[in-house]
Amino acid sequence: MSNGAPDPFKEVMTRESLAAMIQGLCDDFKRRGEECENRTVEEYLDALAAWIPDSPGSYRYLGEEMPPDGDWTFFARALSAAVVYE
Repeated sequence: MSNGAPDPFKEVMTRESLAAMIQGLCDDFKRRGEECENRTVEEYLDALAAWIPDSPGSYRYLGEEMPPDGDWTFFARALSAAVVYE
């Protein structure tokens, strides 16, 4: 179910690019934190813990194959999903 837009998570291939992506999440939260579903670290981590076991469904929805053992891309997607995952 891709919309044709580039997938920014696929560019996260190193520790450095993962760190930059996480910093981007932090910067985004500073700008628009009141719009985020999970506004506290506790809510964010709860959502992250809930999203990881459900992640195969997210990959299916996007029409992608779940990485068998996870990778940097998976971790980047998991961190981002926790912002809005309920």
